[in-house]
Amino acid sequence: MLNLGLIGQAITASRSPSLHTLLGRLNQISVDYQLQEPKDDSAQAYNTKLAEIRSKGFVGVNVTYPYKQIAIDSADEVNDAVKKVGATNTLLLKDDKVCAFNTDYTGFIRGFKGRVGDLQAGKVLIIGAGGVGRAIGFALFEVGATEVFVTDLNEKGALSLVNAINDAGYKARYVAKDDIPAAAKEVDGLVNCTPVGHFKSLGMPISAELIENQKWAFDAVYTPMDTEFLVAANKKGLKIVSGFDLFFYQGIDAFEIFTGEKILDEKPVFDLFCTKYDVKSDLI
Repeated sequence: MLNLGLIGQAITASRSPSLHTLLGRLNQISVDYQLQEPKDDSAQAYNTKLAEIRSKGFVGVNVTYPYKQIAIDSADEVNDAVKKVGATNTLLLKDDKVCAFNTDYTGFIRGFKGRVGDLQAGKVLIIGAGGVGRAIGFALFEVGATEVFVTDLNEKGALSLVNAINDAGYKARYVAKDDIPAAAKEVDGLVNCTPVGHFKSLGMPISAELIENQKWAFDAVYTPMDTEFLVAANKKGLKIVSGFDLFFYQGIDAFEIFTGEKILDEKPVFDLFCTKYDVKSDLI
């Protein structure tokens, strides 16, 4: 039995157990994937939970809000993606070590290429500079981004991401709220990394009238799969990368890290998961 899990807050609706259990079955591996919710959002509560699951022989865990940055401090080793992004969402617990990875970073790259092929990301406006926003902000430069514009209601968070990207040798700049319309006209891609559009906070991260002459759009929200933002982008002829693509590919990458098994043909797995768990989209 391979013991895996997810550490986070408000995770009862997560589809990660279903995905990893399915991947295990398809690879003849018995997987027990358990949701693990620390008592609060403090580093102490996180460390207590991590120690608990390590004592139970867990092989690996995914990490989500609000622990993606906290988890770095508990890691003995971090890979290059974690160093760039400053956050982790996947921990391999092996040989008495905690090894940190960021499969939001790698999963976005796989999802983007799978949807839009060789299209270069170009100039991109990112709305939301939290944990996922940071991962996407750096991953964009692996798929042809030339410059990233970052906006967030939390100016400090946006500037932190901009500075980190520039310090890494890429090109980024901060966009204030009043400057979003001008920035949207200048970019090739639009990225939503806020919760706006989730079924619990429906709406649009930017005005629909600003979606016009861009080439592509990505929404990190995947419940619903077809967000208002992606529906509007699709109507304007933009290529679509969904939040479900990110969820699926970051999960594939994490499973490969946990097991050492390569998933060679993801498309049948994607289709099977969508059929089995009634995941529907009219856009992709």
